[in-house]
Amino acid sequence: MSHGDSGNTDDSTELAQGTNGAEAGLRIRIVAIAIVLMAGVVFAATLILLKKPPAAAKVTEHSLSVDAVRVDLEDVPVTVTGLGEVRTLNVVSISSEISGVIVEIFPNLERGEIVPKGELLFRIDPRDYQAAKIQAEAQATQSEKTIERLNRQYAIDRARLKTLERSEVLTQREFERARDLLEKGVGARASVDRAEVTLNQTTDARDQLAQIIALYPVRIQEAQSALEGAKAQLLLTQANLARTEVRAPFDARIKQVSLEKGQYVSPGMQLLALADDRLLEITVSLDSRDAKDWLQFDNEAAPGAGAWFGKLKPLTCGIFWTEDPEHHRWEGVVHRIETFDRQNRTVSVAIRITSEAAMRSTGGLPLVEGMFCSVAIPGKTMKQVYRLPRWAVTYEGEIFVIRDGRLAIQVVDVIRSEGEETFVRGGLSPGERVITTRLVNPLPNRRIRTDESEGSNP
Repeated sequence: MSHGDSGNTDDSTELAQGTNGAEAGLRIRIVAIAIVLMAGVVFAATLILLKKPPAAAKVTEHSLSVDAVRVDLEDVPVTVTGLGEVRTLNVVSISSEISGVIVEIFPNLERGEIVPKGELLFRIDPRDYQAAKIQAEAQATQSEKTIERLNRQYAIDRARLKTLERSEVLTQREFERARDLLEKGVGARASVDRAEVTLNQTTDARDQLAQIIALYPVRIQEAQSALEGAKAQLLLTQANLARTEVRAPFDARIKQVSLEKGQYVSPGMQLLALADDRLLEITVSLDSRDAKDWLQFDNEAAPGAGAWFGKLKPLTCGIFWTEDPEHHRWEGVVHRIETFDRQNRTVSVAIRITSEAAMRSTGGLPLVEGMFCSVAIPGKTMKQVYRLPRWAVTYEGEIFVIRDGRLAIQVVDVIRSEGEETFVRGGLSPGERVITTRLVNPLPNRRIRTDESEGSNP
């Protein structure tokens, strides 16, 4: 073999050896992967065989512990409550009706003092008014004298008129006789002229007197008018003189003072304010729905004029001082409905208190103007309702009831809430138990546990 052939044989041998080596490596990797997979399968199977099923959980239903009350139907009288301030019903402002200088005042003219009825409050200098009264009296007397003189002169002049009328008749006859004689030629012209002059003078005197007499009624009427004016002026001066003294119109409490001795006052100037504490009043505002549903009106009373509320029954109500309601209580009487506020939808009710009732207090203090009080007005009676704590009823009108030992949600009709209590109808039966514990999002049909010591009412 030649040297060249020998070289080719060696290359072929090396190529064959490389191919065999690659195939051997591939087989080794395949075997390794198979071994790993088999090991994983064996391990998984071993874990499955070793796994134990979990123990079954024991389910226990827990009970909800609550407080509850047994309810029953009852008739409950309603009390309508409102707030208001005590005020004196009658307050009189004393003003000066005349002008002048104050010369005398009540010795203890101070706020809060009690002035007896008829006591002098103050006096204005009366001298100018006394002089005016004397002048008016003189004027009236003068007018009376004038009327008397005119009436007397009227009577005299009427008598004179009759005399002149008779004289006129005689002079007329004399004139006619003289004229007849002249016409017959036996008389003188001078006699006729003298008779005519006398007749004319008598007639003129009679006419003048008749005119004067005709004016007498007018003059007398003028004098009477002057007398009436003088009398009116006299009454005015007498009234002004009386106004110089101002006295208390009733047993009064001085509420306001604005005068001093020596002070000049003029008409209309407010000087005093007097309070009549014999009658007090409280105005309380009530919700219009409470007024409509629960106030007691006197249906038998005669209807008033116009479109307004009817007359309230004069029921006795309790009055409590808000600063000490437990120890200070008085009694008043429902009097009337005073106003209706369309904006706030409230009705104002007036409560009257006499001075005797204001002095009778459980705490010793009298009821006085300015006290802020709570008033309890007796209302109508709620028929056949259930009484519950206020917190036992939700805002949606639902309650939680125990039925067959489990929680149930029941819708009821809320009639009224008063203080810490709410009164409902419907959805309940007498003897049922209502949960009073506050619950947040309770689950219906939840098992309930209660103490059996609860009473029949909250």
